[in-house]
Amino acid sequence: MSAAAALRPTEPFPLPSGLSLARRLKLLLSFSRVDLSVSPVDEWQLKSALLAFLRNPPLSLSLLQDSDLSVSRLPDLQKRRRDDPVASGILYVRDLSFLRPSNRTGDDEAEKMTPEQEEKKYSQWRSSLVEKLDGIELNLKGVMYRMSVEIPASDDFTEMKKSWEDFYASELFSTRNPVRKIAKRPDTILVRGVPSRWFAETRISSKASTLVTHTIFSALGKIRTLNISNDDELEEKKDETNKGLISGLNCKVWVQFESYDDFHNAMKALCGRSLEKEGSRLKVNYDVTWDREGFFRNAQYEPAHNKLEESDAPVHGRKKHYTSRIESDHRKRFRD
Repeated sequence: MSAAAALRPTEPFPLPSGLSLARRLKLLLSFSRVDLSVSPVDEWQLKSALLAFLRNPPLSLSLLQDSDLSVSRLPDLQKRRRDDPVASGILYVRDLSFLRPSNRTGDDEAEKMTPEQEEKKYSQWRSSLVEKLDGIELNLKGVMYRMSVEIPASDDFTEMKKSWEDFYASELFSTRNPVRKIAKRPDTILVRGVPSRWFAETRISSKASTLVTHTIFSALGKIRTLNISNDDELEEKKDETNKGLISGLNCKVWVQFESYDDFHNAMKALCGRSLEKEGSRLKVNYDVTWDREGFFRNAQYEPAHNKLEESDAPVHGRKKHYTSRIESDHRKRFRD
């Protein structure tokens, strides 16, 4: 059994290069006005009121940091309809130690509780928290806001697994003669928004390295092939005012595993976690999903010697994608 398969829901998962996957809960928030007020949205007041509510009973999330909650006003509020949200936010709950079984002497709960039981306990707590937060009303100096809460699809492994099972089931019965078709299962994950420098060769380059990336993801299962490219689209989406100023800061990685079991365990380990690095205070909240487009089946690749470290010049208006196979990676580390 691989380490990813035996991973408990609330414990961190160590990776090579000083990296680790830390469990956290991510919630998407939206705020809409309850009354007919047209006063501008005060983001700071909204955040402060919500933090005070979360840190005090009955929720008592006392270890919640200011940086774990972000609130931003939505644009074009004058054009919105009455029921449309006026602000959005993201909440991270990172301290989940209270969900772990106690290891005190004489306490058999820690020994008897299986990973499946821990996962069930975590799911029940998560559902309870969402139920308590969804629909609450905040009064900010006479202006009433109602908050809606949802769990992002990329953080809910159960829903994500159901999505690929439904996808391949519908594909299997989409032809007139489904008997001849063979049931397929996914084997490729896509991870977006990870820092390129964390996957680079130290003191050699700031670009993500095929060898380092392969070593890191191999901790999750046996890899057949992988591909790395810049994630400029995600950077532009996060900061629309600075388009084109920073390129190559983040990267996205397609990882194809040799078996469905390795894919399944890797996806389960990546869902609902943040990437952390030893010696760094940065917590990277990447996006993870499964590849339904068949990237490695359909894409046209450049020769294996063309790597991400080389030029990313556009071809016919589209950015190149480079295949990264370890078995064919014989590039020199230093130029003559």
